[in-house]
Parts: sequence; C-alpha cells; structure tokens
Amino acid sequence: MIDSINLNNSKRLKTQNSENIYTVLFYELFNIFFSFFALLLFSPIILVIAIAIKIKSPNGSIFFKQKRLGLDGKEFEVYKFRTMIPNAEKKLEELLKNNPEIKEEYFKYRKLKYDPRIIPSIGNFLRKTSLDELPQFFNVLKGDMSIVGPRPYIKNEFVTPLQKSQLPIVLSVKPGITGYWQTIPHRHDSSFDFRVEKDIEYIQKKNFQLDLKIISNTVKVMILKKGM
Repeated sequence: MIDSINLNNSKRLKTQNSENIYTVLFYELFNIFFSFFALLLFSPIILVIAIAIKIKSPNGSIFFKQKRLGLDGKEFEVYKFRTMIPNAEKKLEELLKNNPEIKEEYFKYRKLKYDPRIIPSIGNFLRKTSLDELPQFFNVLKGDMSIVGPRPYIKNEFVTPLQKSQLPIVLSVKPGITGYWQTIPHRHDSSFDFRVEKDIEYIQKKNFQLDLKIISNTVKVMILKKGM
C-alpha cells in the first residue's frame, strides 16, 4: 500500500515538474519573441528619442543604467533612456539632505512628484508615456527581466521590517517591464508600500491571461500619456 502511494506521489511530482518546465519555457519564448518584435516596431522611435536626449542634454549619456534586484535577489543592470540631468543621484542626495519635506515625500513614494532633476520637455514626455523603459526589452532578451512582472527594485528600498519580509516574495519571479501597479488608476499618488502590495498580488494571481490584460492596459496608458 505504501509503495503504491509513493509511486503515485512520484508520478504526480514528475507531472507537476514537467508542467512547470513547459510553463517556464512558454514564458521565456513569449518574452523573447515579444521583445524582438517590439524592438523592431519601435526602432524608429528609439532613434528619435536618442537624438532628442542628446540635443536636450548633450553632456550625458543616452541610456541610464542602474543596479536592480532580479530573480532570487540576483543583481543586474536595468536599462532606460536617461530622463534626468547628469549626476542625478548626487543631486538627489543634496535635495534629501537640505529639504525635510522632499525627504519625507521621497521615502514615502520612492520618487518626487515634481522632480527638478528631470530634463525639461523630453524627460517629462518619456516618463509620462513610459517610453523611457523601451531599452528594457534588451534586459528581457538577456534573460534578466520579463515583459510582465513586479517592478525591478533597488536593493536599499526595502527598509522596514514589513518590507524586508515581503522582499523574498517579490524576488520569487523575474521583474517586468510593466506590471499590475503600472496600469491601475491613481497610481501616481500611491505609496511605495502600496506598490509592493500590488506586485505581491500579481505574483499570487500570475497567469498568462492576466499578463495579456496587463500588456493591453499598458498600451492604453502609454497612448493616454499616463505613465510613471
């Protein structure tokens, strides 16, 4: 009887593992083909954006690279179009040091509503339309990110005991170019904790149909210029 139960459990585990392998393979193939197609489709826009950034802010690079946390906490460099002035991180340190109100706002939202570091015109446009994130399709092709997933977080963003307890859940899947939080109403006014909760909610509900819905909603957000 015991041998029969063990045999059934073994068969069930093998079936589950096979299903997991096929699911992972399907997602990886979808991510690669989608990213490749998107880069081809947006290549003229990518060229125009690169030229515009160089014209508006000639002293800095076209792309912005930053260390982020990936699957299982592995760090990788995320790519974005640069929307801020050169030395933006140093400028942020000065702002937080000299302005208590700005410091309070930043630690609640992990961003500033009126950020003086943003390049005029082109920087605001790219962030509102989320076009600054187009280079992240290269991150997907490299295997660091997915099309849909939690936000790629910075290591030192999780500071409270609650946030630290949530981090392993967030890092249980690859971060995404877009996600659940990016497509919900009034997200600009949401706190960092709320964004993390939404990412965890996505992970718990994760399925391909939901991903397609998020991608569709992301396109609508980009068209309506209601990005980050």
